[in-house]
Amino acid sequence: MTSVAILVPVLRRPHRVQPLLRSLDGSIDRQQRVWVLFLPDADDEEEIAAIDAAGEQSVCATPGATYAEKINLGYQATTAHWLLQAADDLRFHPGWLEYALWVAKETNASVVGTNDLCNDRTMRGQHSTHSLVRRAYLDDVGGVIDEGPGSFMCEQYLHDAADDELVQTAMHRGVYAHAFGSVVEHLHPMCGKGLDDPTYELAVQRGGNGQGLRVLRSRAHLWGGDRSEGLRVRRRRR
Repeated sequence: MTSVAILVPVLRRPHRVQPLLRSLDGSIDRQQRVWVLFLPDADDEEEIAAIDAAGEQSVCATPGATYAEKINLGYQATTAHWLLQAADDLRFHPGWLEYALWVAKETNASVVGTNDLCNDRTMRGQHSTHSLVRRAYLDDVGGVIDEGPGSFMCEQYLHDAADDELVQTAMHRGVYAHAFGSVVEHLHPMCGKGLDDPTYELAVQRGGNGQGLRVLRSRAHLWGGDRSEGLRVRRRRR
């Protein structure tokens, strides 16, 4: 049976633990081999306590670790066949996982983009902020071209654009497919779906000077730039 790990980097938002889990529980059959791995900072005591109270697993990162660093930590700590690089500000729509795995089967894709209903490029199928990634792909060739097998996300990004490199690399290799019907909604303030908080403010500080885009541009030669295309998927019959 296919196993799936939901990797959730978290930072000082313990109040988001239960809503995220309720959303996930309402979207899939938790009797399937699907489990959540939270990735808090080691000194984030309230977050860790909330995770423990929910009966979920966590692996602690070095305080101050970036999103990409936490995703990489989760990848190394799991053995699941598929990994979702998630977050704590998501709403999982019913059937998202079934649809994403169906797209993977139809196309043999190794990186399947979900639809976040927030990012315009994502809604056009040109990008994915939260992708379902095949472990065998990461183990065999890696998600980061110049790091090779065993890599997931490039840690040169302080916040923004780490997901861009993952997706653009997969497009370059011809192993990306976009699952329009797999809705993992991003409840971000920029979409009018959430309120600003210190965690968002930190993300803005890290990426406010365009650091992520500069890194992305400096590395784009590795995959030939943004192709903005993926494998085609036939319409699924309901």
